[in-house]
Amino acid sequence: MTKNHKIVSAAGVLLFAVLACARTTPTSTPVPQPTSISTAVISPGEDVTLTLNFGGIERSYILHIPSLYDASKPTPLMLSFHGGGGNAENQLRLTDDNQLADEKGFIVVYPNGTGALDNVLTWNGGNCCGYASRNNIDDVGFVRALVAELQSQYNIDPKRIYATGFSNGGIMSYRLACEAADIFAAIAPISGTLNYDGCEPSEPVSVIHFHGTDDTHVPYNGGIGEDSLAGVPFKSVEYSINFWLEADQCAKTPASEAYSDIKHDAYSNCANGTGVELYTIIGGKHARPGSNGPAGPNGDEPTQTISASEIIWEFFAAHPKP
Repeated sequence: MTKNHKIVSAAGVLLFAVLACARTTPTSTPVPQPTSISTAVISPGEDVTLTLNFGGIERSYILHIPSLYDASKPTPLMLSFHGGGGNAENQLRLTDDNQLADEKGFIVVYPNGTGALDNVLTWNGGNCCGYASRNNIDDVGFVRALVAELQSQYNIDPKRIYATGFSNGGIMSYRLACEAADIFAAIAPISGTLNYDGCEPSEPVSVIHFHGTDDTHVPYNGGIGEDSLAGVPFKSVEYSINFWLEADQCAKTPASEAYSDIKHDAYSNCANGTGVELYTIIGGKHARPGSNGPAGPNGDEPTQTISASEIIWEFFAAHPKP
């Protein structure tokens, strides 16, 4: 494996829907503008697009260093994965997690998947999705290399490395918990389920999952979604949560609350201080709670009852590695 970091241009792209279980499109958030400096001297509060050569493929990602970054202090790291058919720019616009990163003081990275078309990209989360799955792209290896490179450049707290993602990106987050539990303390899948049959985590990982009951792309109860372009059967939310309750050795009875269109189940007494939580959006479809619009041109409106970004970071902050 060779590594070659360089700045690349970040082109604004309006995606059309293709071969994926999620479709993402720009909103009004400005595109991060690349700068001609090396990763070692990126200024706090700045966004840059960088590349990393892994497995003979030049991979790219958007890196945001929070305005509060202090090189003398270990800093949390969050990786945020786009949906199938999307890209890092779309994920940044959909989440707008840069503002939260500046407020809370964590580094956020938006990696790009792979695809036959530029900026129409997918992740190999197991049985899904698209180009990455069909070509058996080693996305876990890429993420490991990316985290290692960032650790060589920044003072990253090894106990506070997290992953989140929407749709295919959520599915990828689950695979990372399966195959890189030594790195990730917690994951936060949104509208994506556990679809990797070889899941054998080496240690407990905290999980917080968000999913709409009326999702027609990745169905809440599993199966092939009527609006899914992936064309594969997905595991259910129940299967995904039960797997991690077992893996994390949690109590099987949750503390539950319901309000408006939200049902929240929190499982405790898990191994190594981990936790498992599920936010069910009653009547919710394929959307990221609290985002400022649908995830695609034909996407679904998100609930505004909760903000996934804020809840995710609160959960992550409470669940570092021991």
